[in-house]
Amino acid sequence: MMFTNRQLVALMWPLLLEQLLAITVGLADSLMVATVGDAAISAVSLVDSISNLMIYIFSAMATGGAAVAGQYIGQRQKEDACNAGQQLIALLGAVSIFFVALLYLFRTQILTVMFGHIEPDVMAATNTYYLYVMASIPGIALYNGGAALFRTMGHSDVSLKVSLLMNSINVIGNAVLIFGFGMDVAGVAIPTLVSRTVAAIVILSLLFNRDLMLHLSDIRGFHLNMRLMKNIFYIGVPSGVENGMFQLGRLVLFSLISTFGTASMVANAIGNTISNFNCFAGQAINLGLAAVVSQCVGAGEFDQARAYLRKIVKWTYGIMAVVNLTIIALLPLIMRVYNVSPEAEKLAVTVTLIHGISSIFIWVPAFMVPGFLRAAGDAKFTMLASMLTMWVVRVLLAYVLGKYMGYGVIGVWFAHAIVDWSVRGAIFFLRYRSGKWETMGIKT
Repeated sequence: MMFTNRQLVALMWPLLLEQLLAITVGLADSLMVATVGDAAISAVSLVDSISNLMIYIFSAMATGGAAVAGQYIGQRQKEDACNAGQQLIALLGAVSIFFVALLYLFRTQILTVMFGHIEPDVMAATNTYYLYVMASIPGIALYNGGAALFRTMGHSDVSLKVSLLMNSINVIGNAVLIFGFGMDVAGVAIPTLVSRTVAAIVILSLLFNRDLMLHLSDIRGFHLNMRLMKNIFYIGVPSGVENGMFQLGRLVLFSLISTFGTASMVANAIGNTISNFNCFAGQAINLGLAAVVSQCVGAGEFDQARAYLRKIVKWTYGIMAVVNLTIIALLPLIMRVYNVSPEAEKLAVTVTLIHGISSIFIWVPAFMVPGFLRAAGDAKFTMLASMLTMWVVRVLLAYVLGKYMGYGVIGVWFAHAIVDWSVRGAIFFLRYRSGKWETMGIKT
């Protein structure tokens, strides 16, 4: 076997900690933002809905592109593997800078179209936060690219350490600027820009170590390799589009839920926060699975790829069950912390139960199997199937159940966490069973 249990555990546990760290720091971040005022809270929420869309796209592109490098490692094509890593970093840097330029150029139009006419103080805060946070997108894109390459080499502990540095700078920076210097929304935005830029510089610097299996070379000798870039586009771009559509679908559903009233919006916000903890383990393990599968497929070891999927799926079911049953048991305590209205609490408990139970039983086939397929090179199919279920099942059914049948926010969460996940899981399981993914790997 290409990977021992010890190697798999060494790959997975830093990813679990990194994912949990990111969620926890995000929660702490939001609590500090809450002390700045309503205008700052609104500004952060509005701008993050745009920046998160970009981050989702580049994160998926990074993972997909790193899968190409992983397949070359499996083929023992070390030079192509290194070159693929370098091409990926160049692609992420160039595309992220291009998109940021567009986001700056059309800033007024974007804010007006997406958010309409908002209060002057909120617009002022939004403009300030927008300028800083959009500048941080190339940094987080490059960090994600570097982290994906280290995961592919089995060095997920490196990305954990850099993530710890990045999040420490962010949290400490927020605390100093908000509580020490009395800054408002800029005190939230500046540490975001600094921390992401530092993380990108550090992780790229580490990749210049020529002793690494995947390393960067002197940028002065860099040139585009269209053969490698084509392979990266083949897996990375569909993955990025898929993630972008997913985030866009979330924005559409958020807009729908906002029509159901304050209690529904509060319940949805609580549900979204808790849902991050529901799925963090599976999302982390999925990143490690991509590194394992890409190398197996590159080596032509399809039976080993299947065996690792079965093994890792069993681990994920166990961890997801422990995490979600713990959250469900702690729900009464969690609701006390939020201190919301009885109506909002009842709705929040219901959506959390829907999501938590679905995370135990349905999440794995709905998201781990397509993760396997992407790493094997079957990214185009996963993109098309995901977009189909997103718009036809999740969004359309959410409108039917939530708006037209009167189930409100409960109907929206039922549509996405039970029906959409079930349909996704069935489609991707059938694709996996067909074996067509075996023909989708990159060609030398």
